[in-house]
Amino acid sequence: MLQSVFLPKRMKSSERIRSAIEEDIRTGNLLPGDSIDEQEIAARFQVSRTPVREALLQLKIQGLLLSQPRAGMVVAKMDLQELLAIWELLAEMEGVCTRLACQRMTPAERAELQQIHTDAHAIVQADDADGWREANHAFHDVLYRGCRNPYLRQELLQLRARTGAYLRHAFSAVGRIKASYEQHEELLQAILENNPERAHQMMMQHISLAQGARGLADFLINIPKSMVKG
Repeated sequence: MLQSVFLPKRMKSSERIRSAIEEDIRTGNLLPGDSIDEQEIAARFQVSRTPVREALLQLKIQGLLLSQPRAGMVVAKMDLQELLAIWELLAEMEGVCTRLACQRMTPAERAELQQIHTDAHAIVQADDADGWREANHAFHDVLYRGCRNPYLRQELLQLRARTGAYLRHAFSAVGRIKASYEQHEELLQAILENNPERAHQMMMQHISLAQGARGLADFLINIPKSMVKG
């Protein structure tokens, strides 16, 4: 009887819905300010409104959704001060994650990271923004898993979801694909050389918004006004 407590549980409907909506926000299928249709979500997952509302409440607590009078739930917008504060925190956490991953990744995970980077070369040559977003996500996800800290990974995924739409618009507009790929190259080399401090430093530079005053100015200019609160 006691052994059954330790058996893996099937994911609740509300958790599946929460995870799917979070992913839609991260990838830009849902943008800041977009409304959430409870009926459409219930039909999509073939459930009643109850687990949908549970999922939306969880996302509201996370700060990803906002309840508006007579408008229901919408994807939360951020002002520039909030966005820069969260991105500053994200850079620190990504740096820690990368240092831990460099110390803890298996040879198979290092090989996976190297293969993702190699495969991304053609995407960069084609200046394929959509392809690069997927390759970039895959590259970082290997590091998130490789750090062997599920709590850190979960926090990173949530911060990425909150900032993803803003960064995608801004960095696509200023053409940072080639620069990001080159930074991944430096990161990869530090990891393959088992140099955690160098890997940490490279990640902090990679995630930094500024990259100099011009970089920060370009970032701010290219955020669509419709996505900014206020």
